[in-house]
Amino acid sequence: MSGEISPTGKRSGPGSPPELRASHADRDRTVDVLRIAAGDGLLTADELDERLETALSARTLNELAVLTADLPAVSSAAHGTTAEVAEVKDVVRIEQVFSGAVERTGRWVLPRRLELAVAWCDVTLDLTEAVITQDTLRIDVEMAGKGLTLITRPGIEVDVDGLTLVHCKLRHRRMRTPPDTPITLRVELVGQKAHGKVVVRPPRRTFVQRLLRRPASLPAGT
Repeated sequence: MSGEISPTGKRSGPGSPPELRASHADRDRTVDVLRIAAGDGLLTADELDERLETALSARTLNELAVLTADLPAVSSAAHGTTAEVAEVKDVVRIEQVFSGAVERTGRWVLPRRLELAVAWCDVTLDLTEAVITQDTLRIDVEMAGKGLTLITRPGIEVDVDGLTLVHCKLRHRRMRTPPDTPITLRVELVGQKAHGKVVVRPPRRTFVQRLLRRPASLPAGT
């Protein structure tokens, strides 16, 4: 035989090196690039689903490279560096009682699960510039008093069905987005919030945007 057929269907010659196998980390990096591209509007929801399925089953680096060949390089300034993604934590727990406000804003790396054990402290989780590393973020809430605020962006869906409210108000303001906007992150709020309020909203508009009746602008690269 003149050569073996690789997993991608290409025939390699007798002297050609075998294709390098992809690791879990290689697949995860490709998935991150695809999700960021979808959030930037470069991929439709169907394209994202198709490429994610291929990426998760890819066996070689060449198979992964094809999936991002038509996408621009992800800049570290716009979407976080490889080092940031490498620092993803499985669980982050925040514990505060009768102290200053808890804020996560700007560029911060989302953990796989966030635990809020907070009493009488305002909590603000701004997701507009957050580095998304997986498709689901579970937030376990054990909170009393004050307010819990989530600031979203297009492609982020918040599910509050698992949250029990005790003498607590909920205001869930959904952002107007095109129907084909892909979901890049699903946030699940579970647990209990007693007293105070829970607010889920898009970014606030500037004074000029309010005058022109324009939606709030998103950070560069989103």
